[in-house]
Amino acid sequence: MIADDDTAVREIIGTMISDHFTVFYASDGKEAIEMYRMLKPDIVLMDILMPEMDGIQATKEIKRIDPEAKILAVTAYASSKGGEVLSAGALDVIEKPISKSKLIEKIKKYL
Repeated sequence: MIADDDTAVREIIGTMISDHFTVFYASDGKEAIEMYRMLKPDIVLMDILMPEMDGIQATKEIKRIDPEAKILAVTAYASSKGGEVLSAGALDVIEKPISKSKLIEKIKKYL
């Protein structure tokens, strides 16, 4: 599942990985939590800065629901927010912009 408030970013990341994985989309942290409850995706690519509920809070909530949830933060703010999202339960932080091969490699590493 890709959780990002930027439609273009969701589509770009989705296009990068759709040949390898089934992709679901959430437009903010609250929607990511709802979709996680319903779909239990194998992995979540979570943006950090989003309206409604940011990726840090959404990560904490998803981890509360499922301590085994696999969440990777995908963000342009890795240096300033990376530690916080890792503390919230994310497995790794992937800095935007990202290459297709690196993204797929990271996802496969945690699946």
